[in-house]
Amino acid sequence: MNNAHRKVGFMTLGCKVNTYDSEAMMEIFETAGYTIVDFSEVADVYVINTCTVTHLGDQKSRKMMRKAKRINPNAIICAVGCYVQVAPDEVEKITEVDLMIGTKNRGDILAYIDAHLQDVNQRDFVSDIMDEKIFEPLMISEVKGKTRAFIKIQEGCNQFCTYCIVPFARGPVRSRDQQQILDEVNRVVEIGYQEVILSGIHIASYGVDQVNQTDLIDLIEALDRIDKLKRIRLGSMEPKFITPQRLKRLADLESFCPHFHLSLQSGSDTVLKRMGRRYTTAEYMEIVSQIRAVFPLAAITTDIMVGFPGETAAEFAETLDFARAVGFYQIHVFKYSRRLGTKAAAFKDQVDEVVKNSRSHELGELSKELEQVFIKKNDGLIAEVLFEATQDVAGYEGHTKNYVPVFLVTDEKINGRIIKVRVSYSSRYADKLIGESMEEIAAFE
Repeated sequence: MNNAHRKVGFMTLGCKVNTYDSEAMMEIFETAGYTIVDFSEVADVYVINTCTVTHLGDQKSRKMMRKAKRINPNAIICAVGCYVQVAPDEVEKITEVDLMIGTKNRGDILAYIDAHLQDVNQRDFVSDIMDEKIFEPLMISEVKGKTRAFIKIQEGCNQFCTYCIVPFARGPVRSRDQQQILDEVNRVVEIGYQEVILSGIHIASYGVDQVNQTDLIDLIEALDRIDKLKRIRLGSMEPKFITPQRLKRLADLESFCPHFHLSLQSGSDTVLKRMGRRYTTAEYMEIVSQIRAVFPLAAITTDIMVGFPGETAAEFAETLDFARAVGFYQIHVFKYSRRLGTKAAAFKDQVDEVVKNSRSHELGELSKELEQVFIKKNDGLIAEVLFEATQDVAGYEGHTKNYVPVFLVTDEKINGRIIKVRVSYSSRYADKLIGESMEEIAAFE
């Protein structure tokens, strides 16, 4: 098929891993001669990279499939990703969808499009993900329009928490070859990126499936040796991965960002047990203490679910109290969503949606309070800030290593630069700390 002048639009739903996978597929299309256009524009092909973590993810995925067909009834609609993987029978019934791929073999998307064009009855290319043992080498050679690069280091999860559909959508743990990761990071660093975020479905499992049992910390140490890489940040991780020995190794790395996103899910031990989580609140708190002993101003962020089956008012109150005791920087609050195929879907005492909404709001308000408390702790510090896109005509926004937002008033073009500043809480700019350049302070003094 001649792809000259052909256009493709992408819609990515869900997590950062999906975003990475979409960018990798975009490169495949671009290499074949396609032009990437906005999803709202008329295109020859539309790719909807779906999410299935919640019912809302399913609904939005279906909505986007139908929207694409309305934009161009003659376009080929490709549904890929998690929702397609776990519910192919549902997607099969959506007449607007021309072909389905799932979470495996997405690198062959152009071949599947050609196969469909030759025989329109060829629609379903979803394969069994549970037997997959090898990391699919989807990768990106450049990062467009960003200051930090997401680098996917692994796929899949072996945890099988009672509420989670993700292991069924993504399959078992498959770690990416370390040299592949190093090569990709070297490429993005050479084109000017100074920070990478290591992402995946369960990054704490990195290396467990490899013959040499490479540890995540081994990978970070190898990345730290890349000269022009200034920052390494971690995505969401399992709390019990953190140990005093690993923290000591991280403290020795100049590039490591003290930002730990430790998924909690609930601050109630009885709920954690029903969820199938493998720690208690006491163990979690001990891990937090170990982190702060090494990194006193570490940003500790988390995910907390409200409305898990059987969650009582008292158990929710335990979660609120525990969140205050930890002193999180930010909490990603989300409501439990019943997913067929998970153990929790069959649990009794499903929580009413009105109660879920109320608890979500209450925890969200607490998150806002805790965020300001943590940001205030950074008042007066001298910190290195990586500045990003222009915030407005007044200056630039950036982030410290512990992910505190800082605004610098300047007309100088500083996006993509790391600048040492003194930060002030008292003169905040839209809930960001205001930075004063140390160079300007020195000149003034």
